[in-house]
Amino acid sequence: MRVHLCGVRGSIPAPGAEFVRYGGNTSCVAVAHDYGAPPTLILDAGTGIRRVTALLAGQPFTGTILLTHLHWDHVQGLPFFRAGDRDDAVVRLLLPDQQDGTSAEEVLGRAMSPPHFPIGPGQLRGRWEFDTLDPGQFECGGFKVEAREIPHKGGRTLGYRVSDGRSVVAYVTDHCPTALGPGPDGWGEYHAAAVELAAGADVLIHDAQLLAEEVPAQAAFGHAAADYVVALAERAGARHVVLFHHQPDRTDDGLDQLAQRFVTSPVPVTVAAEGTMLEV
Repeated sequence: MRVHLCGVRGSIPAPGAEFVRYGGNTSCVAVAHDYGAPPTLILDAGTGIRRVTALLAGQPFTGTILLTHLHWDHVQGLPFFRAGDRDDAVVRLLLPDQQDGTSAEEVLGRAMSPPHFPIGPGQLRGRWEFDTLDPGQFECGGFKVEAREIPHKGGRTLGYRVSDGRSVVAYVTDHCPTALGPGPDGWGEYHAAAVELAAGADVLIHDAQLLAEEVPAQAAFGHAAADYVVALAERAGARHVVLFHHQPDRTDDGLDQLAQRFVTSPVPVTVAAEGTMLEV
């Protein structure tokens, strides 16, 4: 698999000179099957989804968008995805079932419709299909996917485990492990859903919005500490950690310092930078 990190910031975009090297766009990861193949699976549709258009070299997007949840930083780029908003695009968008009978298009339309936005989801050009999903296993974009429910504040959230039959990428953002208790380290519980998604994964892309020392004051906002992520990877046997969903005020220098924390980690750690491509 080829995994493109198109947006790595959390909560709100972070423009400016202090955020150039790691990028300021919000959550979006595009997955392709192999070298030269276009992405057929997109994980989240934050402002980083605009970068996916360039990966398609002028072609329309044909594939699936999986949303982890519906917070603004994970959906705000959707109507600005040019490769998806064209007459020849074919897009299936899946989001967590809201458990209240609301359809996928209806729940997206709460934020993406007048007076909040000029058009609704159904007015995007191309052939769009909107649907909901529950935890379980399914296939999309030529990949096998497992979805598990992950604790996060303010709406149902899923984490995903994506496999092409040879490699596995786990994508777990956003994640508030302290919602289930302090856990053995005070950073939150290493609960079954997170461990099973990460188990033996070649790459674990995980919410690392906080530092360990920030957990007491900020964990209530719904995010995980980088230290938790690395410890989770060790417990689950993941082979490589990508720290993702950076705090919007965490500058390039701050993220350099974050990388230095884990230079001796037994699991290789990468601090996600927008525009990075991972061969998995």
